[in-house]
This record gives sequence, C-alpha cells and structure tokens, in this order.
Amino acid sequence: MKRSIAIPLANGQLCSHFGHCQQFAIINIDNHEITNEALITPPPHEPGLLPAWLANKGVTDVIAGGMGQRAIQLFNAQNIKVNVGVQPKSPKELVLDWMNNRLTVGANSCDH
Repeated sequence: MKRSIAIPLANGQLCSHFGHCQQFAIINIDNHEITNEALITPPPHEPGLLPAWLANKGVTDVIAGGMGQRAIQLFNAQNIKVNVGVQPKSPKELVLDWMNNRLTVGANSCDH
C-alpha cells in the first residue's frame, strides 16, 4: 500500500493551524515502510489553495491539528483522507503512529 502523508509544521512539530504552517513534511510509505521524507514550503496562504496544491504533489492523507470545515471538504473532493485533532509531535512519530493504528485524533481545534 503506497501512501503519501502531508503534515503541516511549525518549528519542526505539527502546526495547530493547518493553513498557516511554515512547511509541510511529505512522508511516503510503501508496504508499511517509510520510503521518502521531504520538507516543502507552501505557497502564500490563500483559502482553498492547499488541497489542490497537495493533491498535485501526490498526497493521499493529511495529519493535522486544526483545519476549517471548508478545507476538509476540499480535501475530500481531492480523495485525500484528513485526520484532525492530532496533538503536536514530530512528523516521523506521527507517521509511525498512523502506520501502527495508534494515531490519536480528537476535536478539530479550528472552527472556521
């Protein structure tokens, strides 16, 4: 199973506000193994831009703290699965939790 997971970052940890992150960690997985890790800088924040931008990068899943409902809908329209309400950790820790079905999701901390 090949997956590409995007994680919004601020200071190397999961960013609590998806649309205002400094970077994205893009981590590729194949057969339950991490095959590639990259840090990419997003374009300037513009509502609705990031879902299509990440889809063009091959992203299949997103791990986020908080995200607006409209962004979730736009990701779903791109067939990208969204996990929200996740507490900050390093990208690799989050992906390992995700791969091992230990990723804890909670309330979406973004209400707009």
